[in-house]
Amino acid sequence: MSREDGERKAKQARAFMDAIPHSRHLGIVLEYLNDGVAEGSIPYAAHLIGDPATGVIHGGAVSALMDSCAGAAVMSHPAGPSVTATLDLRIDYMRPATPDQAVFCRAECYNMTRAVAFVRVTAYDDDRNRPVATANGAFAVERPAKAKAT
Repeated sequence: MSREDGERKAKQARAFMDAIPHSRHLGIVLEYLNDGVAEGSIPYAAHLIGDPATGVIHGGAVSALMDSCAGAAVMSHPAGPSVTATLDLRIDYMRPATPDQAVFCRAECYNMTRAVAFVRVTAYDDDRNRPVATANGAFAVERPAKAKAT
């Protein structure tokens, strides 16, 4: 993939992320995007707390971060589509996120077929070696139509 194609795909994926209202509301930041890998984060914020007694970020916010980063990873893949949608995302929650800490995420699109992309995702806070959650997902892909010769 050329540098221009990579930059175009990254721009598309960032626009995709910015266009999702809940991603903006959650404060998802796309920090890295290249060749099928996306890294992002959500800040620790009062409106994201799921249990006021513990101060832990809600699992739904973590899953939205993971899903959004996975979609961005698919869109940035060298063989990536112009459009993607989540078909299946299986999330295993390992532990609660640590209160007062941002949650980070790394998603990798490791295989792409004609119609489906496969992604692995890990969410973590201050300790990358102790994941908050892991996920495996399948995403529908739609490639741009080839221009017809005239």
